[in-house]
Amino acid sequence: MAGIAYCTTSLITIPMNDTLLLLGFATTPLELISFVLALTTVALNIRQNHWAWLFAIISSAAYGFVFFESRLYGDMALQLLFISVSFWGWYQWLHPASGGKTLPVTRLDGRGWLACAAGWLAGFLLIAWLLTTTDTDVPHADGFLTAGSLVGQFLLSRKKLENWIAWIIVDVLYVWLYVHKGLTLTAVLYAFFVVMAVIGLLAWKKSAPAAPGAMVLK
Repeated sequence: MAGIAYCTTSLITIPMNDTLLLLGFATTPLELISFVLALTTVALNIRQNHWAWLFAIISSAAYGFVFFESRLYGDMALQLLFISVSFWGWYQWLHPASGGKTLPVTRLDGRGWLACAAGWLAGFLLIAWLLTTTDTDVPHADGFLTAGSLVGQFLLSRKKLENWIAWIIVDVLYVWLYVHKGLTLTAVLYAFFVVMAVIGLLAWKKSAPAAPGAMVLK
């Protein structure tokens, strides 16, 4: 993991984990780079631009190192899963099973909502249990949000409107977690994510037809 701690060119070596102050916030160059990449990813997702997946892969890789340094091992592992799922999601968006040019936005039906809730709960129980074997001080919070993020990422990969609801819930709680862990800039990022997720939900609703038995969002 330490291999990415320095960004080296022929002229300068920048310690990527050195603390710096930005607008009164304590951060690191690596966290700042991750911040910008993550914002770009969500902005492109809102516009349903498939290049969002490329930025998601790079952002996840950078944040994996940030979370390792903060002992957020669930979030670190989550970034590795995000990278894998991003390649799959990128393909899904460009090569839908329906044969269309791009994957359309759709909604979950009643069974879909139930499956997501069950998956979130099962993931939480498993991940939280695994994290209790590490030195993290927030195994349950980390486990709950890691499981929720996986649900949100899966729904995003399938272009389900409800992915934004999952992200709103997760991002609100992540603000508290990152403040607790001293990742102030990342906490600010997730506060932005909450706002962007609401914008994404409203934008995607315009192109999402109601599914049979769906819980239609007014």
